[in-house]
Amino acid sequence: MDDTSKKPEKHICIGILAHVDAGKTTLAEGILYHSGSIRKLGRVDHGDAFLDTYALERSRGITIFSKQAELTVGDLGITLLDTPGHVDFSAEMERTLQVLDYAILVISGADGVQGHVQTLWQLLKRYRIPTFLFINKMDQEGTDRQALLDELRGRLSECCVDFGVDTAGAAGGEKGAGGAEAADTAADTFMENVAMCDEGLLDAFLEHGAIKEEEIGAAIAERKIFPCYFGSALKMQGIEALLTGIEKYVQMPVYEKNFGARVYKISRDAQGNRLTHMKITGGVLKVKMPLDNGEKPDQIRIYSGAGYEMVNEAGAGTICAVTGLEKTKAGEGIGIEGRGAAPLLEPVLTYAIELPEGTNVHDMFLKLKQLEEEEPQLQIVWNSELGAIYARVMGEIQIEILKSLIAERFQVDVNFGTGNIVYKETIETTVEGVGHYEPLRHYAEVHLILEPGEPGSGLQFESRCSEDALDRNWQRLILTHLAEKSHRGVLTGAEITDMRISLVGGRAHTKHTEGGDFRQATYRAVRHGLKQAKSVLLEPIYEFCLEVPSDKVGRAMTDIQKMQGSFSAPRVEGDRTVIIGTAPVVNMREYASEVIGYTKGMGRLTCTPGGYMPCHNADEVVAAVGYDSEADLENPTGSVFCAHGAGFNVPWDKVTEYMHLESFLKSAQVSREETDRSAAADRSETGDNSGGGTMGSGLAEDKELERIFERTYGPVKRREWQRREVRETEERRPAKKAEESYLLVDGYNIIFSWNELRSLSEVNITSARNALMDILCNYQGFKKDTLILVFDAYKVEGNPGQVFKYHNIYVVYTKEAETADQYIEKTVHRMNRKYDVTVATSDALEQVIILGQGAQRMSAQGLKEEVEQTCREIRQILAERRENDRNYLLNALPEDMAELVEDVRLGKKKFK
Repeated sequence: MDDTSKKPEKHICIGILAHVDAGKTTLAEGILYHSGSIRKLGRVDHGDAFLDTYALERSRGITIFSKQAELTVGDLGITLLDTPGHVDFSAEMERTLQVLDYAILVISGADGVQGHVQTLWQLLKRYRIPTFLFINKMDQEGTDRQALLDELRGRLSECCVDFGVDTAGAAGGEKGAGGAEAADTAADTFMENVAMCDEGLLDAFLEHGAIKEEEIGAAIAERKIFPCYFGSALKMQGIEALLTGIEKYVQMPVYEKNFGARVYKISRDAQGNRLTHMKITGGVLKVKMPLDNGEKPDQIRIYSGAGYEMVNEAGAGTICAVTGLEKTKAGEGIGIEGRGAAPLLEPVLTYAIELPEGTNVHDMFLKLKQLEEEEPQLQIVWNSELGAIYARVMGEIQIEILKSLIAERFQVDVNFGTGNIVYKETIETTVEGVGHYEPLRHYAEVHLILEPGEPGSGLQFESRCSEDALDRNWQRLILTHLAEKSHRGVLTGAEITDMRISLVGGRAHTKHTEGGDFRQATYRAVRHGLKQAKSVLLEPIYEFCLEVPSDKVGRAMTDIQKMQGSFSAPRVEGDRTVIIGTAPVVNMREYASEVIGYTKGMGRLTCTPGGYMPCHNADEVVAAVGYDSEADLENPTGSVFCAHGAGFNVPWDKVTEYMHLESFLKSAQVSREETDRSAAADRSETGDNSGGGTMGSGLAEDKELERIFERTYGPVKRREWQRREVRETEERRPAKKAEESYLLVDGYNIIFSWNELRSLSEVNITSARNALMDILCNYQGFKKDTLILVFDAYKVEGNPGQVFKYHNIYVVYTKEAETADQYIEKTVHRMNRKYDVTVATSDALEQVIILGQGAQRMSAQGLKEEVEQTCREIRQILAERRENDRNYLLNALPEDMAELVEDVRLGKKKFK
């Protein structure tokens, strides 16, 4: 057994990605050969490539499964992951992206940037992976280096920089045959191109006339520069330059000390052992070490091609395969790692699997579920109504591979029926779903808020429920039930997506509630909410790249319009025209053969899954499916209540009449309306018609808010706390140190509640934020509380969150998928027991939760009045100081001079 300590200290994981036939596996072969990892060059067309370890791959000449190889370049250890290039296996490729430190994107110099290449580029951007580009097949006639570089800059990024000159002298390599002067010119050009990618690099270049290697490496790691290398993998050209660049510029990731791992793949070896492929993202994994799911790894294998070595432990950054784990799933996190991102590329067609006569359907279903573990996107489903097994598949090539795998592994020859479109459903309106499950000696009630999400966001689950209302363990169980299944919509029974589902209330019984009760209540709450909402049917779309002879462009554009597609302005390239756009999958399925027909084989259509859009013929599809949500007994929309010792079913439209907790949304709406009327009455009495926040800030509103909370959740259990009264003189409270008083401000809620800031935000939201920050700086300087201003940034893709000090206040931008409300609730829960905490917001839902946490609350209008009062007091203090300073100066002057200054101030005399 080898010791992992013998490996190089620096180690990274690099994946190779490409469109099919771009030469990706050939490049991987060349890299392994050049680094000395293999002694003989294999070839895809000869069927002996080192990383094509499966017979199917060697016979078809394509990569189907991701593979791992270990190599060393100088003092850098590299785990190389070869990924599938064909679009039908893009889901396997996307899962691999979650464990990469860097990527090599291979582009065919003969074909340029194809449609699938742009899809790969978007995925690399989504997962924030630094990328090197290798433009392959430059030995073929007609390839032009500068033209290809221009295409990369135009279609991928302006920061694609030719790094071939770097190895020719720009950063310490040998000067080419063109002489020292030509090499120096090339080096200067290279530095200028690099400098133009980032303002910091430009400053360094202008100041020093050169840029350090570590500065370039940092810019590459931050995806500000994309190094491009040109060559021919088959002829071993350009590979050395690529490896030299990788060794020179890559930077080691920083890992956590606590254990964590990301699972990216499940497979089985030749003996049938289940393998969990993972990357260790923190700490160390050891054999027989207990994991958080209760399992222990039996073996830790480091694969390289078909072979592997066993190790006793794997440190952070290691890619390994583990035996002995039966509960793991591709995409999940272990230890400190959270749930992985939902895949962007999903199958858009579902097929019935036709079994030979006499096959045991149940046994075959269980066997096919093993394949689903290895390829989660298959989603093997048993349809009891039709008595058939269904699978989701990307395309015809994947169907052929699946048929071969099933025959090889299970000795059963299956066929696939006609593919059907995979529709999904979402909602347009925010609703509250209620689920109640109370047969005899069982009890659970769940209240969920269903809100429409951003397109492509998938399903997001969170708890906004106070632990005083429902124990944390029950809340966790409800969130688990939300995530454990695919919930069906009410239009066609399709899977729901693009929603935020929040737990806002629930109730359990100390004696009769069991875990299964909350499962039933949760499922019913989702369906109840969907029945109330305005549902939207979504259909899959293709992002296509259509290349046709220029004389056929009219026909092509007419066809796309007939297919309900859209496209950008066609781009003419010589005698060919390229059209890029999107169209519904249902209309484009058979179009590839049409293109070949009307272009006489000169046209080419490339399609990749492009997500989901509202269905163009929703009414027609809904009518054709004929789904009856009330007849779906496995997914009930109603609830079960108990009366006179027996349970009875209540239909969805009557549930709110029987539910035990009051409606959360309705209570919040009542609170808004009542406090709006109260605030309007107060403004009428005081003559203040300035508007402002949506909720008042006086004692009456606090009592009303507390009444709503207790009516919904029962008595508030918390320590005694004092309310802040801002319309009158501030109440006297026990003296505390300045650092013991905190004010949390919901930034955007305040901006849109104050008229002047709201008007400013309509012109420029940044100016509105800066104005609020300056206002609160003055306010904090007078009040001396520790002030934390929180802004939502949860919709910013990849945002890690940010906290910084602006003068004398703290400003927080929340991380991706975390709202300001969530941040404030979390902070209040952590700090309120020890410190005096006040939250400024007019969000009624948030105020109910803050009240439940026992913190003080202040409305937007209340904060505005305090700020205005503070400004008046500051002006008064400054006026008094100016008067005192003037008197002091006058007293310090001789009497005749003092009289002269006073006469000038009063206008009695003038200075000449």
